[in-house]
Amino acid sequence: MILTKEGAPMDEFPNCIEGAVDTVVYQNEENGYTVLRLDVGEEEPVTVVGCMPRVAPGESLWAQGQWTRHATYGTQFKAEVARRGMPQGEKAIFDYLASGAVKGIGMATARRMVEEFGEVALDVLERTPEKLTAIKGITKKRAESMGEAFRLQMGMRRLLDFLLEHSLPPQLGMPLYRRFGDRALEAVEANPYLLSEGEMSIPFAQADKLALELGFAGDHPQRLEAGVAFVLQHNLDNGHTFLPRQKLLQAAAALLGTPDPESLEDALEVLLERGAVIEEAAAGEDACYLALFHKAETIVAERISAMSRSELCPPEDMEGLITRMEKEQGITYAPQQRSAVEMAARCQVMLLTGGPGTGKTTSLKGILSLFEGMGLETALAAPTGRAAKRMGELCGAEGTTIHRLLETRFDPKVGDLVFAHNEDNPLKADAVIVDETSMVDIILMAALLSGLREDCRLVLVGDPDQLPSVGAGNLLSDLIRSGKVPMVRLTEVFRQAAQSAIIRSAHQVNQGVAPVLKNDSAQDVFFLRRADPALAEETIVELVGKRLPENMGIPSHQIQVLSPTRKYAGGTASLNQALQQALNPPAEDKGERKFGPYIFRQGDRVMQVKNNYDVLWKTSGGLEMGMGVFNGDVGHITEVDNRREIITVDFEGHIVEYSPDMLGELEPAYAMTVHKSQGSEYRAVVLTALDTAPRLLTRGVLYTAITRARELLVIVGEEGVIARMTANNRQSKRYSGLRWRLAEG
Repeated sequence: MILTKEGAPMDEFPNCIEGAVDTVVYQNEENGYTVLRLDVGEEEPVTVVGCMPRVAPGESLWAQGQWTRHATYGTQFKAEVARRGMPQGEKAIFDYLASGAVKGIGMATARRMVEEFGEVALDVLERTPEKLTAIKGITKKRAESMGEAFRLQMGMRRLLDFLLEHSLPPQLGMPLYRRFGDRALEAVEANPYLLSEGEMSIPFAQADKLALELGFAGDHPQRLEAGVAFVLQHNLDNGHTFLPRQKLLQAAAALLGTPDPESLEDALEVLLERGAVIEEAAAGEDACYLALFHKAETIVAERISAMSRSELCPPEDMEGLITRMEKEQGITYAPQQRSAVEMAARCQVMLLTGGPGTGKTTSLKGILSLFEGMGLETALAAPTGRAAKRMGELCGAEGTTIHRLLETRFDPKVGDLVFAHNEDNPLKADAVIVDETSMVDIILMAALLSGLREDCRLVLVGDPDQLPSVGAGNLLSDLIRSGKVPMVRLTEVFRQAAQSAIIRSAHQVNQGVAPVLKNDSAQDVFFLRRADPALAEETIVELVGKRLPENMGIPSHQIQVLSPTRKYAGGTASLNQALQQALNPPAEDKGERKFGPYIFRQGDRVMQVKNNYDVLWKTSGGLEMGMGVFNGDVGHITEVDNRREIITVDFEGHIVEYSPDMLGELEPAYAMTVHKSQGSEYRAVVLTALDTAPRLLTRGVLYTAITRARELLVIVGEEGVIARMTANNRQSKRYSGLRWRLAEG
C-alpha cells in the first residue's frame, strides 16, 4: 500500500510506503545498499532503493523517505528508514526461502518445507530445526546448519531494528555483523562506545547518547574509558602520535563534561593495564599513545636506527660505474648529486632532500642506475597514485603506491589494515626508493619497514618544506632533525631551473620573501588582481575554460585549480560548481546523478577522498584486476548508468564501479585544496589567493601550491594575501616521539 505519493492525500506518515518485496534487483553485501521491487498492491511494483541489508523476496517492508523521478527510469522511492517484517502466508514464505536468503535452502527445499510445515515453516527453522529431518533428503547435520544460518539472519534483523529504534544509521549493520556475527546486538548493548571505533566511527557524541539511552551513568567506567581513548583517536587527525598525560586528561574531561580531569585517572589506568594505551616518558613528556601507534613509532625508530648503523660494501669499481652512468645519461653529476649516488652505494638507508630545481630527479635516476648496475631488484614507490606515476615517468621505470607495493587490504574482523607483505612475507626487492616522503605517516612507514628484507636498501626522497602528512606523525622532519640518518641535502639551484619564475618564487617563499608578482610574457608565473571573490571565480573559470587553452595551448584537463580552503570565498566547493558548469555542462547524451551537494556527470573530473581497500578495480578490457582505491586518487567519470545505479570512474587505467552507497567517497576535482594536491604535479596551476582562515594562509601551503606547477602558475587574488602567507611560517606542533627515539637509539 502506498501511503503517500505525488498527488495523493497526506496520511499519518508522510512519504511512506509499504508492501511485500517482489524482487531484489541489486544488493551490495559489504554495506547493505539495495535496489528492490516492492509489491504495493497496484499493477506495477515500485522501485525502492536504500540501505536494507540482506532483505529478501517475500518479506514485508515499510519505508519512509522521498520520491524521486528519473527522466529514463521513472519514479523511485529512496528509503531513509526501513522496517522489515517476516513473510506472512505460504506464498510469501516460499518466495523468501526460495530466494536463497537462508544459506543451504534453494527452491526445491523451500517448496518441500512449505508443503510440510505451511505457515509455521519459519518457526520450525528457527526454534526446532531438527524437525526438518522429516523431509526426505535433509539430514540432522544439514538441518542444524540451516537453522544456524536462519538464526544469523534473525540476528541481523534484530540489530537493524535496534539501530532504527535509536536513530542510528542502518549502514552500521554490515560492519557490526561482519565483526561480531549474531552477537552484534549483544556487543553494542554491552558497549555502545565501540560504535565510535574503527570501521564504524560514528561521532562520539552519538555513541554517548546511545549509552545514556541504554542506562549508562555519566560516570560509568566504560564511558570514561571510551572518552579518554576517543581523545587519542581524534587527535591522530591533528597529526599527534601521542598526547601528554595531562593534556589528554584535560581534553577528555572537556569532552565528557567532567569538571575534574583527575577523576579520569582511574579510567586511564584501566586502559594502560589493558594495553589499549601505552604510557612512556618520551620527548620530555609523559606520553600516552594508542597501542598501535606506539608500536608503529617503535618499529620505525628501531629499524631506521639499525639500518643507519649498517655500512655496506660499495661496488669494487664504483668510479667506473658512475662514469659509465654519466656517459649513458649524457650528463655530469654535480658534487652533491655524486655524493647522493655514492651514499646510496654504501648506506642501507639514506635521505635525499631538496627543493625544486636542485636536481632531486637526476640524483634519483642516478641512484636507480647504480642499483641496476649492481644487479639489485629495485621497487619505486610513493604515497599516492599520481606521485607514483610521475616518479615512474621521470625515472623510466614503473612506480607504484606503497599500499599496492605491500598489497594492503582492510580486514573487517580486526577493523584495521593488513598487509600481505610483512615480517613473515617480506618483499623480494633488494632496494626500495620512496618519493614524496613528507606525505608518509608513521603507520604506513612502519608497515613498509616491516615488509622489507633485513638486507634491503631504502632511499627516502622528499622536500621537508612541503606540508606534513595528513596522517599522524612528523616522519620526514623527525628523520632529518634527528641527525642520525645518512642524508644528502641538495641546495644548488641549477642555472636552467633558476630561469623559471616558478622555482625562483618557491625558493623566495621558503626564505620568507614574498614572490615578485609582475606579469612578464617571458615568465611562467602570472598574477591577476581580483579582490572581489565573485570576480575572482569568474576569472578562474575563464582562465581554465578559454584563455589558457587558447592563448597558452594548455588544455583544460591539464590545468588544476588549487585553493587553501574548501569553504569561504574562493573555496573549492563553489569553484567546482562553476568549473563543472563551464567545462562539462549538462547534455542529453551525458548521464548524471545527484548525491548530496554534488551532481556527478559523465566526463567529470573526480577525486577519491577516503582510502577504500576493498573496492575492486580492473583495467580496460578486464585483463588485470586488483583491490583498492586511495585518498587523493584522481580520475574521470566514464559512465553514469542510472538503471544499475552505477557510476564508473577511470583512475588512469584502473576502472572502478561506484554504487550509490560509495558516492560519499567521491568529490569533484576541477578544484582541490592544496593539501589534497600533495604528491602531484600539473602542467598548469591556477591558485586562488583570497582572505580566509589564518591557519590556512601559511608559508607551507603557499610553497606546496607553487611547487605543484610544472610549466605555468597563475595566481588570482590579492597581493596582501600572498604577503601574509609568506610571512606566516607558523607550523602546528605535532606530538611525536620518533626524533627522540632515534636520538636515544
